[in-house]
Amino acid sequence: MFRSRIPVNPLPTGLVTPPLRTTTTADIQPAPHHNTPAPVASATHVQAPAVRLTPAGLVTVVAGGTGLVLVVGTVLVSLLLAVAVSAASIAVCAVVLRSLLNGGRRQR
Repeated sequence: MFRSRIPVNPLPTGLVTPPLRTTTTADIQPAPHHNTPAPVASATHVQAPAVRLTPAGLVTVVAGGTGLVLVVGTVLVSLLLAVAVSAASIAVCAVVLRSLLNGGRRQR
């Protein structure tokens, strides 16, 4: 089923791999035909929602979502602050090293 139906010739040897034999329409058996109609749902039957929240449950879900947003926001802000502090300290180190290297050249 997953093999190529196009002849493949990866090397220039002059030999061509023959394609797979395709299925002819004579090999296909027709499916049995049933005259029974498919079941139709009646319009009067309305399915209730799967989850029903009470007012207390709704408050709990809203509070949980708010808490999750606050925690994720705090983590992201702390990561951004850590990157900013690291960048500032690297910049200070670069300035100090440059001044030390330039100071050694001036003394000679």
